Amino acid sequence: ADESSGYESESAGGERGGAAEGSGSRGRQRRARTAFTSEQVCRLEKTFQRQKYLGATERRKLAAALQLSEIQIKTWFQNRRMKLKRQI
Repeated sequence: ADESSGYESESAGGERGGAAEGSGSRGRQRRARTAFTSEQVCRLEKTFQRQKYLGATERRKLAAALQLSEIQIKTWFQNRRMKLKRQI
């Protein structure tokens, strides 16, 4: 139940629809983009080359090793699979 998704609260400037900035009237606030270190990206890419999908156990271990949340790992893998799909 790790609430930190790796995103920090930020202004709503990037939101669709142009709602009032940071008002919170649209439910959850937009969150800032996570800046992964080069070491984290390297490890994530190596893991992705071996397996495109991670189970809960693998995700938990990788998150602990990289000091990231499981949600960050899950999201990174989802985005990476979409990037691969676009390239193909």
